[in-house]
Parts: sequence; C-alpha cells; structure tokens
Amino acid sequence: MLKAALIGYGYWGPNIARNLARSQDYELVAICDKDPGQLAKARLVFGDSVAYVADYRAVVDDAAIDMCAVALRDAIGQEVARAVLRSKKHLFMEKPMATTLSDALLLQKLAEASGVHIHVDHILVFHPIIRKIKAIIESGELGELISFESNRANLGPHIKRDMNAMWDLAVHDLAILDYLCNGQPVRKVECMGQKQFGQQEIITYLTAKYDGFVAMIKSSWFSPLKERRITISGSKKMIVFDDLQESEKLMVYDKGVELDAALFREYGSYEAKTRSGDLYVPYIEQEDSLLNSLGHFAGCIREGRPSIAGPEQAIRVLQILETANADLAE
Repeated sequence: MLKAALIGYGYWGPNIARNLARSQDYELVAICDKDPGQLAKARLVFGDSVAYVADYRAVVDDAAIDMCAVALRDAIGQEVARAVLRSKKHLFMEKPMATTLSDALLLQKLAEASGVHIHVDHILVFHPIIRKIKAIIESGELGELISFESNRANLGPHIKRDMNAMWDLAVHDLAILDYLCNGQPVRKVECMGQKQFGQQEIITYLTAKYDGFVAMIKSSWFSPLKERRITISGSKKMIVFDDLQESEKLMVYDKGVELDAALFREYGSYEAKTRSGDLYVPYIEQEDSLLNSLGHFAGCIREGRPSIAGPEQAIRVLQILETANADLAE
C-alpha cells in the first residue's frame, strides 16, 4: 500500500481523507492543517489511526510518505505542491491544477525532474456515467458528435473572491470534454460573462469550437435552480445526463434528423426531417467517483504510466480557461 498524507482539511479535504482511508491502495498516515480546529475535527473521525500535523513541511520531509494529496487554495496550494514534488513524492491535487499556465508548466517540469506523477482531481472524468457516455460515443451509437451543452448552475453556495464561476464550474465540463474527445485540440474559444457583487463573473457562457462539433458551457452562481445537466447530440442519437436526478440520470434518445432526397430534388436544397424513436436508460452500477480517481492514480504510480487526469490534460483545460478569461476581459 502507498503511504499517503493529506494536506488541507478544509472544504474538500475531509472527502479525500475518507476515501484514502477506505481505499485498498493507500494507507492514510497523516493529516496536515495549520488550523488546530480543523485538526480537531479530523481527530473526531480518524482517532489515533493517523498523525496530525500543523506544518506541511513535516509531511513533505517525511521519507516514509509516498504520496501527498493537496487540498488548498491556489496561492498556498502552489507553494505546497512544488515542495511535494521537490521531495520526490507523488502529487494528488485539486482542480484546477493552477490558475496560470506558467504555474502548471512549472509543476509538470518539477514532476518530470523528480520522476514522480501528478494527478489532478478532475473528478467527473471518473464518474461511472461519464465512462458509459465515452463507451457509447466510441461504439458509434451516437454517430458523429455535433454538440455538447452543459448547464452547471446554483445560487452560490459561495461567490468567491479568487476565481469566477467559469474557473470554479466550467473546469469540470472542459475536463469531461477533453476525456470524451481524447484530447482533441480546440480551434476557437469565446466567452461572455457578468460581474456582480464583487470583481468576479458570477455567470459565464463559454463556447469552444472543435473539429466537427461545438461545445457550449454555462456556469452560474446566480440561479434560482440548481442544475447539473449535460446534453450531447450526435448525428444518430442524443444523450442527456442529469446528475441531480435520483434515478435515470442517463437517458439515450433515438432522435435526430434525416436528409430527404425527394425534397432536395423538388426544392433544390437539402431538407431535413426530424426523427423520433425509442428512449432507453442504461443500467450503470453506482460507484464513488473520488474513490475511482484515487484508485486510478494508485495504478499509475505502481505501473509507471501517466494519469488520464495528469498534467497534459490539466494544461489543455487551462489553455482554454486562460483564452476564455482573456475574452471576458475585453
């Protein structure tokens, strides 16, 4: 088992700690947080089974630890991530990998120099339904991909000062897109947004044009309804993934259009007929996406292979976010 330490027991840290503790791949040996109150909360959960550390350097300098999971805000998170890599420990980190491309490239360079792996927790890439969607696309059942639409909205729960809604929410959909299209490069990126209640955009609309299809991603902290829905349209079938449904989260629609050659002859241009067929709901076994993410990373460490959510994918996502952010600033 890989000896693991968690640095940052704040918003997402408890979930990482819980899954490290239940994983068959890791032994959680230490939890680090500079806030004594957070460490006290962790002790209520894990008792004396782990060490509790206030200074992250004690964890980084511990030669017995193989992997560190860093769940901190970007400013301090980058400093800690660099220290982890320089100590030749594998790094599991929260999304986004960084808030600038230069910071991400530095982490990638440090990992290569130290001979260790980085895994960015693009958690939805490890969702069983996203895996099923990829299998459906690769089987050819959807036909040619035409559009990807995502609506990720809520009222808050927080309006952040250090990032806008796009960096907080669209990063999930961009990672999913990258996974579904096997890292295909984007051709054009455009973005619009609205600032309110601070200096960050609380609503953004990002459009990305790929070869053969277009992606439209709405991210909002200012909506009366919570929505987590992805619609993917192909030339043969269409998919809706609504993550807020209790059941029937994934629906496959046999809907589309057909070109009518008779109308073409009559009017001198192609006319399309809509087609509606069956709807089916694939059975998908429930799994914990974070546990899947951690398990994938453990396999990468053991086998010496790159993570599908490693620096290469994270950098492609960051390139889109930086381009979109520049468009917002115009």
